[in-house]
Amino acid sequence: MEHRKQQLLKIRPEITSAVVSDNMRSEEKFQNKTLRPVIKFQKELLIEVFKNYVRKHKNAFLKLSIEKRLLYIENAVQRDIKFRNSLKGMIIGQFTVEEYVLYTENSSALNKRMMNLVRDCLQNNIQLLEGDVIYEEA
Repeated sequence: MEHRKQQLLKIRPEITSAVVSDNMRSEEKFQNKTLRPVIKFQKELLIEVFKNYVRKHKNAFLKLSIEKRLLYIENAVQRDIKFRNSLKGMIIGQFTVEEYVLYTENSSALNKRMMNLVRDCLQNNIQLLEGDVIYEEA
């Protein structure tokens, strides 16, 4: 199992702004040490998964104003339980065993942080969700 842990940690991007210090709450440490790098690593996949979500919902997203698109992303990530669980699985699957054990100790608070980061990731990359890259299903 040590090999898996080393490989997972090795492929994660380093985020210099994600500081971890002793006086932080455990949730914030986990967010900066684990969640931020994993979500950054999974960014391309998360964007593609959201594009697929849009296609499956008849591209309604594409007809919205920018403000409503931001709200659409938030609602999809926060309220669509099936989609939310799929997103969580993509993130949790990149945890080491030790990180997973820490996650299970406070999964409710960490899920909230995780989904906020995923929402922010999608919203900050909204230009990649434009119509020219999203196609109608036949």
